Amino acid sequence: MIVFRTFLLFFLRSVAADGKEVSCVFPQRCVLPCSFQSHGDDVIHWFHHNGSELRVHSYYDNQDQLGHQDQNFRGRTSLFLDQISRGNAYLLLTGVKVQDEGTYRCYTSTIHENRETFMNLTVNAPVSDIRIHQDGNRITCSSEGIYPQPELTWSTEPPSNTALNKSTRVHQTEDKLYDISSSLTGPDGPDLIYSCSIRTRRNQRRATFRELSASVRGGVSTIPCSAPNSSLQNFSVSWRFNHSQVIDTQAAGSAFTASDGWRASRRPAASRCAACPPIRTEFTAVSSAMKSRRSSPTSC
Repeated sequence: MIVFRTFLLFFLRSVAADGKEVSCVFPQRCVLPCSFQSHGDDVIHWFHHNGSELRVHSYYDNQDQLGHQDQNFRGRTSLFLDQISRGNAYLLLTGVKVQDEGTYRCYTSTIHENRETFMNLTVNAPVSDIRIHQDGNRITCSSEGIYPQPELTWSTEPPSNTALNKSTRVHQTEDKLYDISSSLTGPDGPDLIYSCSIRTRRNQRRATFRELSASVRGGVSTIPCSAPNSSLQNFSVSWRFNHSQVIDTQAAGSAFTASDGWRASRRPAASRCAACPPIRTEFTAVSSAMKSRRSSPTSC
């Protein structure tokens, strides 16, 4: 008797997806995309490649498996568990760090195929605030908590006939963020407007400085603040008294409102000079993300 035996061979198809670019902001949360065809009993592994391969997150047997998770990702990763059956293997990464940069690999396995998806993650800490002030004949511009390393440039309006004598220092913190500070010495004169621009691949902000003097005695004084029309996009303006006390921070389209601290500081002076008129401010134009600071006080 001849016995015929039939062997069924199952071949799992392997698929590799092209790399994607993912941009995350320090220290916010970020979602890394990865999709597959779910068939039940799914296996998901996330890996980070940055000199060595680190286990970021694992899922199988219908639950998270974090026993071999790298300590750098402890408590910062999760999957959308209610969407895995629909082929969603997206990774939610919280508290993004500069060290999270690098290549990520999403590996998914089902009874029909194995799939790998690669992506490159970049981290950005945009320029959020610029401080500019004068101390003697030195004008200093600085900002902190930036990534990647920023570029700082100075300019004047009108353009200066002499080269600007500047000194710039960059410091990297333990979080791998950059602090930058630059100083100009020997300003050419009070009529110049000094502009400091700090730029990264993510954004650019600019602050301007002009020394103004104003005296209010029994009348109304208007202190102008202006910028080129080409800079007027998503702008804000900040007024300060003696470099430190905030008078007002105003966004595009909003009305001027003096800060509570400024109002409180003016009350004693007003009580001594009841006949003095209120201080009036006039904004003719301000630049994108520009902060304008008065360098001399206005007195009643």
